[in-house]
Amino acid sequence: MLDLAITGGTCVLPSGTQAADIGVKDGRIVLVGGPGTLPPSVRTVSAGNRLVIPGGIDPHIHCGLEWKVSGQPVVHTDPAAQVSRAALHGGTTTLIDFVQCTHERTIQQSIERWQATWKDACHCDYGFHLMLVGAAPTAHFGQLADAIQDGHASVKIFTTDIIPGMGSQLMMPHGHIWEALKVVAAEGGIACIHAEDNDIVMFMYDKLMRENRVNFEHLAEVHNTLSEELSFNRVIRLAENVEGAALYMVHVSAATGVAALEASRARGFPMYGETLHQYLMYNAEDYKKPGGQMYHTYPSLKYPEDQKRLWEATNRGAIQAIATDELCCPLRAKLQGSRIDDVTGGNAGVEPRVGLMYTQMVTRRGYSPAHFVDMISSNAARILGLYPRKGALAVGSDADIVLLETGLSKTIRAADLHETDYSPWDGHVVTAWPTVTILRGKVVVEDGAFHGDLRDGQFLKRRVADDIRSRPAV
Repeated sequence: MLDLAITGGTCVLPSGTQAADIGVKDGRIVLVGGPGTLPPSVRTVSAGNRLVIPGGIDPHIHCGLEWKVSGQPVVHTDPAAQVSRAALHGGTTTLIDFVQCTHERTIQQSIERWQATWKDACHCDYGFHLMLVGAAPTAHFGQLADAIQDGHASVKIFTTDIIPGMGSQLMMPHGHIWEALKVVAAEGGIACIHAEDNDIVMFMYDKLMRENRVNFEHLAEVHNTLSEELSFNRVIRLAENVEGAALYMVHVSAATGVAALEASRARGFPMYGETLHQYLMYNAEDYKKPGGQMYHTYPSLKYPEDQKRLWEATNRGAIQAIATDELCCPLRAKLQGSRIDDVTGGNAGVEPRVGLMYTQMVTRRGYSPAHFVDMISSNAARILGLYPRKGALAVGSDADIVLLETGLSKTIRAADLHETDYSPWDGHVVTAWPTVTILRGKVVVEDGAFHGDLRDGQFLKRRVADDIRSRPAV
């Protein structure tokens, strides 16, 4: 007997979108059949006219982070317990956070320290990117190899310190990046790059401060499109000269970044792009709105022409995934800075992401449901080493299943969400919203009621598939 059956829905399967029933046993999908063909089950959930999709994957979130900016109180972002609960309400069942590999610890010690903050403290499944910072100690390169073999398949690298006076150096020198790429490639991993040209960014901070143009409305002049062009092309060329190197360029924000990815992919190199729903739906003009800091993340919002190219790139182009860069904190912390050098980065967005992107992609732009699922789930799973365990409604996959009600006209209200006391998406109207979220066969959200437990979340070891690293496979 099955543990759970999902019946009567239109399912987005790897083979196509069709009417199908799904059978679950011991947390995995064991049967996918035609309507009415499943054997008896302990529980049946009728999908009705809802769209049945794999659970969303947010491949770029920051929980429990200390955000330090000179002259401002430290911002402590909300923990996994809070963010994961909101994620499940929004149809996302897997989160990928970051382990900061500081120099005073071994990489394994950093991993263990971070794992201790997540164990039995997350409602959904999760994994970690490894975040290398500054000029890496020589010993870290060997330790990095061991960590990749142990299932930490992706490595975050910064080409900029982002803000002057943050209190810790993030930028890795390009010689160290080159060495890190060799290790990551040799061990079968993928490098996740925050790419901005540090010389340009820091020069523009100094220039605008000299000119007394320090209001945060000028952030797009600091974190500018030229910076993205220079940095993307430089790190891509490094990777193209390392056999087996693959890059996942995080939070692509500008047309210049898209162009750099397109050019390398056309040359046959395994380059992948992630953007954020902030960049797709907000631009630098939104900084001028009351409380405009709430729309900000790093790199800055860009311009309407950049948004146009980002949207074009999501249409089976150079952008494969839409993430949030989640940095959940109270509104008072988000608004405490007002200068180009002290604004809090990131924002709360993990809960409305799936509904917003269905609205923008399927309803407004005519993308297929399968394309939408690729962008909010399956492609991240493929690129980052989770597929087909995650990101697929297929026999053998984890039973992470979302019932998405479509054809709505629902207004997002911050008071209805579960992240924090504000939302940059307050007032947006969406045409779809999750009504049931299932994590490995357990119904954790149903019609607004939460049934999850902090012990539900499991850590995910990952291994990037060879085809992802050999060519631009998605």
